[in-house]
Amino acid sequence: MTDFLVIGGGIAGISAGARLSHLGRVTVLEAEDHLGYHASGRSAAMFDETYGLPSTIALNRASKAYHQTANGGVMSPRGLMLIGTDDTRDAFAHDMKTMGMAPMSVPDACEMVPVLNPEVVRDVGYHAEAWDLDTDRLIQNFAREIRANGGQVLTGARVGGIEKTAAGWRVEAPGGPFEAPMLFNAAGAWVDQIACLAGIRPIGFTPMRRSIARIPAPGGHDVSRWPMVFGAGEAWYCKPDAGKLLVSPADEDPVEPHDAWAEDLTLAEGIARYEAVMNEPVTRLVSSWAGLRTFSPDRCLVIGPDPEDSAFFWVAGQGGYGFQTSPAASQLVADLVAGRACEIDGDTRRALDPARFG
Repeated sequence: MTDFLVIGGGIAGISAGARLSHLGRVTVLEAEDHLGYHASGRSAAMFDETYGLPSTIALNRASKAYHQTANGGVMSPRGLMLIGTDDTRDAFAHDMKTMGMAPMSVPDACEMVPVLNPEVVRDVGYHAEAWDLDTDRLIQNFAREIRANGGQVLTGARVGGIEKTAAGWRVEAPGGPFEAPMLFNAAGAWVDQIACLAGIRPIGFTPMRRSIARIPAPGGHDVSRWPMVFGAGEAWYCKPDAGKLLVSPADEDPVEPHDAWAEDLTLAEGIARYEAVMNEPVTRLVSSWAGLRTFSPDRCLVIGPDPEDSAFFWVAGQGGYGFQTSPAASQLVADLVAGRACEIDGDTRRALDPARFG
């Protein structure tokens, strides 16, 4: 028997497992053949502490030092630019306020991102306090921590059944069965399905598809120092990636849990929004993909024991914030389990508590 059984090997499950490994023996079960296969492996990989709802921002801020320093750090400078047009004045003003950006002149923005069309761009905001995250390194750091503390991380271990026992939980999966007093549900888009298998009332999470296209560097430019660029209202974004550019329509289409893929029409809409403010057209795609960003009914993360069974623990609803919140979110998991003081304030803990859903 293990002490803590974690279902899900994305960033939520693997980070929670790493923190719990200091309290007892951990087993992480990942259904796919490698960690971070679904949403975690398809992330835009950014850290911006002002991005998200208040409870998410609190987790971001509490995570920043870990991202900067732990295991040598996983952050590198990127910067964030916000683009406004005549049609997006209100959305631009809202984003400038909520994201704490400073105004930038259009000529300065065009110097930084030379493919911007100065005839269309009317307003620009910018801040340097946004960083790329090395997501693979972060996942592997957490996995090594689990193993170093005597735990195990198993891939290809898809859960087929969950049973409540006198001692806690019994989970059927390849390599098992597995038993533990506490079960942690970090199954991403499948969290409600896992809850149902365990006889726990589902919360009502919604997986939402987010699509991305990778295009050649526009006009042959060196894009490595370009910032991430958002359209006002998060109508689209682009971001440098390995010498090319990622372009997304920032779509949020509700779907059932599945191995997501990008639809051509959705990508075309996103590319059209991007092209509307650029002076270089997109002539071809290098590749495309989609991931599922899973949200709770109020779009806040869900971290804590189930109100009807404290041996079933939710680590869910990361949405698009899983990587940037993972150090603080996983520390909160361990603090709650250990019954010790938390760095996260009471209002934020209540905003994350599964009990808020009744």
